[in-house]
Formats: sequence, C-alpha cells, structure tokens
Amino acid sequence: MDVLDELLTGTRAQDGVFNLTILDLPWALEIRDEAPLALATIVRGSGWLTRAGIEPQRMEQGDVAIVTGPEPYVVGDTISATPVLRIHPGGVCERLPGAPIDYSAQLGVRTFGGRKSGEIMVASGTYSVAGDVSRRLVTALPPVLVVPAAEVAGAVMDMITTEIQRDVPGQQTVLDRWLDLALITTLRAWFARPESQAPGWYQAQTDPVAGAALHVLHEDPAHPWTVTELADRVGVSRASLARRFTAVVGEAPMSYLTGWRITLAADQLRSTRDTVETIARRVGYANAFALSVAFKRVRGITPTDHRRAA
Repeated sequence: MDVLDELLTGTRAQDGVFNLTILDLPWALEIRDEAPLALATIVRGSGWLTRAGIEPQRMEQGDVAIVTGPEPYVVGDTISATPVLRIHPGGVCERLPGAPIDYSAQLGVRTFGGRKSGEIMVASGTYSVAGDVSRRLVTALPPVLVVPAAEVAGAVMDMITTEIQRDVPGQQTVLDRWLDLALITTLRAWFARPESQAPGWYQAQTDPVAGAALHVLHEDPAHPWTVTELADRVGVSRASLARRFTAVVGEAPMSYLTGWRITLAADQLRSTRDTVETIARRVGYANAFALSVAFKRVRGITPTDHRRAA
C-alpha cells in the first residue's frame, strides 16, 4: 500500500472549478476561491504569487503553484501589483476598478479577460477537500509551494488551455481527472525537492525498515499489531524497528497506527451511518468503548460528538 496513493484517493477532484484568465501588462489577478486546496499555473508569461504572511514566490512560464487554505492570494507581474480581476468562489470573475473596460468580457467557456492573444495567461483549478484522510495530506503541505516547469510533467500541463475552453459532454470529468494528474505530478516533484521538508510518512516510503512497516500497517490497519509482530514482518529486531521508524516517520509505530486508525474512523463517522461499534471493529478496536476512549484521547471529543458536528 502506497501511503501517498491512499491519501490522494481521498483527495480526488469532483466538480472542480476552473478558470483561464488572459490579461495584458501591467497585470494582477486576485483569487478568492476560498478553496482548501487549489492549483495555479502561468501558461503564458511570468509573475509573482503573493499572499499575506508568506514570502512572495516567483513564477516563470509553466511553473505550478499549489495553495492550501481559504485565504486569498494574488498572481501579478510585480509583488505590489494592483489586481484588475478577482476570482470568486464558483469561478465567478469580477472586473475591479482601474481595469481596462474590455476586461469585463467573458472570452469563452471558463475564460475571462480582454483578448485571447493577451500577453499573460493564468489557469487555476480548485479542489473540494472532504474528510480527515484528505486533510492529512493538505496539512502536510505549506500554505504556498511552487514547482518549476521543468520538474512537472509537461504533457499533463500542456492539456489545460485546450481543455478549460471546451464545452462538450463529459468535460467536467475530463477536467477533474486533469486536476488529479496535475496535483499528483506536482506533489511528487515537490516532495522530491530538498527544501520541501516532506512529511515523515512520505520520506519513509523509500526506507527499507520504516517504509516496509508503513506499507504493512496501511494494508491492514485493523490487525491487532504489536511492535514485536510488526518487526517480525519487516525482518528486523523490535528495538531496530522502533528506533528506525521513530527517526524517519517522527513518531513510534504504535502511535502512528493509532493516529491512522482514528483518521479512518473519523472519515467513516462523517461519511457513513454505520454504528460506532461497526466502525470500531473495522479500524482495529475491540468495541465502541475502546474506540471512544482512543478517539477522545486523540481528538478531544467522542466519536458521537464528532459525527454530530459533521
């Protein structure tokens, strides 16, 4: 079981919102899509991505940015550029004061700006992230990350300008799957960069000891694992497993397993009507009481309260 695959499975795009914005210099586009996870790329031209409290990020043509959290951000030709267009939730584009009058035009399906041959072209797409498994991935990412074009799969990114502007049956599904591919290829490239500070569960996947243990735990989280049995499966001593797993992942094997079980249970409490007893046994607890004790210790509330809050 690939841990990143499992986290991405819960983060697939569904009814993603897309915009293609075409502008001329000087330019700036404010994006207020309020999405928990968004992707943006400068298809034509170059500029800066700025966000309150974050170091400005330079973006060259073809670079891809992933943005987490609902706070707005700006893509423009300079760090202090004044936005001329604003993208609202649902892909609604607003012309702002000072913008050329022709920027109010909609150029086509999901496309806004003044003229199709404009000097700058920015594509953006948003995810609707639901569930604790998905949030486990999102919280592992910085508020803004930018991956150079050379490190992102070119064929995947080259599709977007054509696909966004099409309006044919099944197009939303095509765009959603494109967004999935773009996210996966960008994240893999980002996590491979030394400065990414990739989370422990990602770094561990290539480690012969910690990675092997992670795969075993994710394949069968409900099994009544002990460190001794896990070490036997991996083929190392109990002490070696505990030491290596903690060093690479950042927490002990059983602590990691508890967190993952609670994450799975939290998702099922939100997305199903199964009883707490059923969910408890499915994720590795003997009964509802055992799950409730562990859930409250980790999350601070009971499974029932978590479900009610959803």
